[in-house]
Amino acid sequence: MIRAALVCLLLLMPASVMAQEREPSHCLAVADAMPEATYLHHVAFRDPVPDGTVRLRYITHASFLLQTEGGLAAVTDFTGFVGNVDFTPDVVTMNHAHATHYTDYPDPAIPHVLRGWGAFGEGVDHKLDLGEMLIRNVSTDIRSGAGVEREGNSIFIFEVAGLCIGHLGHLHHEPSPEQYAAIGRLDVVMAAVDGGVTLDLPTMLKVMSRFRARIVIPMHWFIDGSLGRFLSGMEAEFDVVDTGSHDLVVSLDTLPTRPTVMVLRPAYLREDE
Repeated sequence: MIRAALVCLLLLMPASVMAQEREPSHCLAVADAMPEATYLHHVAFRDPVPDGTVRLRYITHASFLLQTEGGLAAVTDFTGFVGNVDFTPDVVTMNHAHATHYTDYPDPAIPHVLRGWGAFGEGVDHKLDLGEMLIRNVSTDIRSGAGVEREGNSIFIFEVAGLCIGHLGHLHHEPSPEQYAAIGRLDVVMAAVDGGVTLDLPTMLKVMSRFRARIVIPMHWFIDGSLGRFLSGMEAEFDVVDTGSHDLVVSLDTLPTRPTVMVLRPAYLREDE
């Protein structure tokens, strides 16, 4: 019934409206069931990415490297430094709650620099279609010296290899129903688990339960104590795996059957891996 209604709605829409949506989001589409899957890890960042997969590398704090089989590379919460390597990503995303999440001086050689904020209180709207990867954002509020900066943070969603990968940035509040809807399905989510600098632990646990992503990767933890408290809170609904690695390779066909927290250890990029 739902599918029939959607089909009728599409048939009634003007062609001009449909043309504006030339790259429909599979993360927002109606799906019958969530796919099942697994993971691989222990690879070097220069190694080719296997077909149909995306490689995730935890660099530091809230910075991750996402790489595709076609060679695209994106870095989240980019600070200007990913390691002592000659490496220029195709895309960087940034948030500005703290200086550890952005740089005012990104390398001009980076083709796409996506800042997660606009003019104060106005937010920003990104939808970057690179063919192999679609990157979009959903704005959320942050605490600031002025009290609250509306839409000062961005949750970035990377649609790649059939996966919906979300980076929550410096999230300071639970998303609203409208924001949850705009984010859509998340297969993989990177979540700040410091327990207070971003979102308090009970609320972050609630957010993770709501997303129900197949893979949760903790980030933005300063000591193992805050990480441990997050893992303890997640154990009732999620499996917990300490990978002992700083990266993993994920595909739509190899996501864990049960929602799983996968702990990665941060490591800057190195040529001698």
